[in-house]
Order: sequence, then C-alpha cells, then structure tokens
Amino acid sequence: MKISIEEFKKKYPHLAEEVLGEEKSQDLNLTIKKPIPDPWRGYIPGPIDYIRRCKTVEEALEVLDYLEKHGEINSDEANELRRILKEKGLGFFGSRKEDNYYYRKAVEYWKKLSRIISEQRPQQS
Repeated sequence: MKISIEEFKKKYPHLAEEVLGEEKSQDLNLTIKKPIPDPWRGYIPGPIDYIRRCKTVEEALEVLDYLEKHGEINSDEANELRRILKEKGLGFFGSRKEDNYYYRKAVEYWKKLSRIISEQRPQQS
C-alpha cells in the first residue's frame, strides 16, 4: 500500500504525529501482511461431509434420508448418492472423518497462523 505523507496525515493524524514526530519530510513505507485465510470461515458441510463421518453404509443412507426429508438435498441428489453408496461403498467418498476431525484441522490452522505471526514479529535482542 502506498500513501503520500499528506494523505497519511489527513487519514491518521494521531498516528502520523506519533510516527513522524518532528521530521515531517521523511518517506514512510507500511507493509501490511494478511494472515492466511481461515478455511472454515463460513463453511457449511455438505452431504459428502456427513457421509464421510459415517461408520456404515446403512448409517450413511439414514443421513441421506434425513437430509432429503429436511430439504438439505433434493431427491435427485439423494438418489444419486444412494446409488453410489450401494455400488461403491463409503470408501468412494474418501477416508472417514474421525469425531475430532474439524477440531484437529482448526488446531493445525491456528498453529500455522501462530508460526507465521511469530516469524513476522521483529526479533528483540
């Protein structure tokens, strides 16, 4: 982000005074690093996410019945997923998501974010 000193002073007068002090003619470079995006922000699990948490095909079929009954998926999608389940089994949709799957993924995200933030901090001597 580039900004002129005058524009910086207008937008952020108190910060400009603190940063620039008496020396009003020096250049100012600000670098703003955005953290990695949160992969779960606004995430809504779909039918395959629910299927991947099931232990048996029968359990997955019950989940599909529930999703269809409550309008989460239409009958065409439900029937197609049922067909795939019966023909190819649970493994077709990927490995089973364990009970703490999303918790573990969140911990991985926060560790990665924490590492990035600590690398960006200036080292104190």
